[in-house]
Amino acid sequence: MPAVTVEDITSLDRVPPFDATRVHRPVRTVTIAPGGFEGEGFPVRRAFAGVDLADLDPFIHMDQMGEVEYAPGEPKGTPWHPHRGFETVTYIIDGTFEHEDSNGGGGTITNGDTQWMTAGAGILHIEKPPEALVVSGGLFHGVQLWVNLPKAQKWAPPRYQDLRAGEVGLLASTDGGALVRVIAGSLGGHGGPGETYTPITMLHVTLSPGATLDLPWDPSYNALAYVLSGAGSVGIEGRPIETGQLAVLGPGDGVRLAASTAQESRAPEVEVLVLGGRPIREPVAWYGPFVMNTKQELVTAFEDFRAGRLGSVPAVHHTPDHIVETSSDER
Repeated sequence: MPAVTVEDITSLDRVPPFDATRVHRPVRTVTIAPGGFEGEGFPVRRAFAGVDLADLDPFIHMDQMGEVEYAPGEPKGTPWHPHRGFETVTYIIDGTFEHEDSNGGGGTITNGDTQWMTAGAGILHIEKPPEALVVSGGLFHGVQLWVNLPKAQKWAPPRYQDLRAGEVGLLASTDGGALVRVIAGSLGGHGGPGETYTPITMLHVTLSPGATLDLPWDPSYNALAYVLSGAGSVGIEGRPIETGQLAVLGPGDGVRLAASTAQESRAPEVEVLVLGGRPIREPVAWYGPFVMNTKQELVTAFEDFRAGRLGSVPAVHHTPDHIVETSSDER
């Protein structure tokens, strides 16, 4: 980790300088992500567990998938399942994932790629490791983030964005001690490839041991920092934070991250996902794979799913289109 790196970080444009008029955001809470399993049984950390939805708005849910080294035959994915009312963002740091949906979208993402699926009015999809990875095993690590949609866009047509690793915006800190990948939104005028209905910023930051990074931050956005690996601190008060912990920050227009001087040999640098967005401030009714505004809309979503109105699972080609039987003599 991570997949997207540069040979000479000093060749990159720099994060805008942090002037004295900016107000560093204080840390409101630090929570620990509990472990669990998703889909067919792949391990995850529930990054937002225990955090009030009002503090996460416009985000709903996030899983850190792995980091896990699979033995041959072990890689797992998810079965076909529905979504409505939000967007799923799957960012693969190491390994490979395949996606297919009932709207015809999909593809393979690997090593720094992102798939951005707008479920909108409704869609079915499946995510799974490719057969080659199942056979060989190997490293798998990624993140899936759910971004809420405002009421006006919950019924938007489904769409799919295939964001390649090479499209990600890259910036360096002034001293070259930090690498910033801009996946969505912008930082100091440098934008990422993700197109969003809800205005957000999504960054993946790598900090060298002992490095400090000050990020200018839109004061109208919330601010979250989740540590994928390593140990350091966050906020003007230098609140300690480490692997699997999420910091919710208070008001201000700047975010400070720092890496501890000493790191574990398995994680020599600090990897942080920094998220922020303009709060939607609408009622949230969430159950399972659906995120709506009212309970009745959830009931309707389940009814539509059962009736096949969210799409159908694509047929497997070159299979019989009629019943095939064999006699006992042929067995």
